[in-house]
Amino acid sequence: MVNVPRLVVAAPSSGSGKTTVATGLMAALTGRGLAVSGHKVGPDYIDPGYHTLATGRPGRNLDAYLCGPDLVAPLFLHGARGCDLAVVEGVMGLYDGASGQGELASTAHVAKLLRAPVVLVVDASSQSRSVAALVHGFASWDPRVRIGGVILNKVGTDRHEALLREALEESGVPVLGVLRRAERVAVPSRHLGLVPAAERQGGAVDAVAAMAEQVRAGCDLDALTALARSAPPVPGEAWSPPEHRPGRRPVVAVASGAAFTFSYTEHTELLAAAGAEVVPFDPLRDETLPEGVAGLVVGGGFPEVYGPELSANEALRREVAALAASGAPVAAECAGLLYLARSLDGLPMCGVLDAEARMSGRLTLGYREAVALSDNVLAAAGTRMRGHEFHRTVLEPGAGDTPAWGMRLPEPRVEGFVRGGVHASYLHTHWASLPGTARRFVERCAG
Repeated sequence: MVNVPRLVVAAPSSGSGKTTVATGLMAALTGRGLAVSGHKVGPDYIDPGYHTLATGRPGRNLDAYLCGPDLVAPLFLHGARGCDLAVVEGVMGLYDGASGQGELASTAHVAKLLRAPVVLVVDASSQSRSVAALVHGFASWDPRVRIGGVILNKVGTDRHEALLREALEESGVPVLGVLRRAERVAVPSRHLGLVPAAERQGGAVDAVAAMAEQVRAGCDLDALTALARSAPPVPGEAWSPPEHRPGRRPVVAVASGAAFTFSYTEHTELLAAAGAEVVPFDPLRDETLPEGVAGLVVGGGFPEVYGPELSANEALRREVAALAASGAPVAAECAGLLYLARSLDGLPMCGVLDAEARMSGRLTLGYREAVALSDNVLAAAGTRMRGHEFHRTVLEPGAGDTPAWGMRLPEPRVEGFVRGGVHASYLHTHWASLPGTARRFVERCAG
C-alpha cells in the first residue's frame, strides 16, 4: 500500500465547473512547487490535455469500464509515482456511471476504489439555501463516498456568497472555495466537447493560467492540500507495462499533432516496453513517415476539422497507403479510421479502405463490448475487449468483408476493417486492459 495524497473533484452534474476547478487546482499547486499528477475519470481524451499543461506531466485516464475496477488503483499509482499530490477530475455527475451498469465507472466508484476524499463543485448561480439540501443529498447517498468539502462556482455577489455559506453551515460539509463568474476562463467547445489543448497552443496556456489564478484567489489551497493528505494509503501496487524484447527493435510511427490528439499515455508506454522504438509524426506537417518505419498507429482526434490540410499532404498519404499495401501492421482508431478511408467529406484521404467518410448530425456515444472476429495485428480471433465510441461521423460501408469487431452494445452488429496488416475501427480501446495487444503488434512489426 502506498500513501499518495489525493482528492477527487466531482460535481452534481456536467457543466458545473469540474474542469475549471480541477485544472486550476493542478496548476495552482504546481505553482507552489509541488509535483502534481493529473487524472481523469472515464474515457475522455481532451481534459487530460489541459491537465498536462497544468502539471507538466502526462494526463492520465482512470476508467473502471475499459480497464476493469481492479486496474484503477494500479494505474493511478503508476501515473502518480514520484508525485507530492494527485488530483482526479470526475466525469458527469458524481454517481453517474456506465449506462445500465449501476455505479460502474462513475466518479463515486473510482473515488471508492482509490479511497480518496471528494470535493464537490456546485454551480450555485441559481440557488441559495437549497444548496444545503443538494449537498446533504450527495453526501449521504453513499456513506462509503467521503465528501470532504464543497467549492461553490458561479457565485454572483458578496450577499449571494453569504447566503450560501450560511445555508451550508448546517450541512456539516465545509466550504473550501468560492469562485465568481469569470468569462476569461471559458474554454471553447466543439461537437465532442472542449477544443483540445494541442489545437489552441497559446490560448490553452492562457486558459490554464486563468483557471489557476481563479482557484488561487477563491479557494483555500491549504485546506485542500490537507484534505488530500488525509487520504489513507492506496491499496495495491503500481501498474507497469510488461517488458518484452523482440529480435529487433522496430520503428513504430504514432500519429500526433493537432489532428490526432486522442491517445492514452499507456499505449506508447506499452509499445516501448514491448520493444518498439516509438516515433511520433504529424500528418499535418510531415510529408514522409519516420525513417525505417515498420508499423503505424493512428489514434483519434479531429481529422474532419483538418480535412483540407490532411488531403493536401498527398506525399504522406501515398506513403501511408504504400505501407499498408506492403502488409505492415497498421492500427487505426476513429480518426485514424477516417484518415485511412478513400475520402472524408469529399476530400481524398489515404485510400487504404474502400469506404467514404462524412460528418453527420448524429452523435454516436457509449461504452461497447466487442469480440475480435478474426486474427489480426491487435488480437486473436475471439478476444474480448471493452471499448468506447465517440464520434459525429459515419463511414459507408461501416465494415469490410472481414470486420474488426462484433459488438453487443447498444445492439448486435459488426464494425471496422481487417485486411492484411490493417486493423481499423471506430472503437477506442485501452491497451492496459489487455497488455498482450501492444506485444502482439510490436512482434508483427518486428517480423
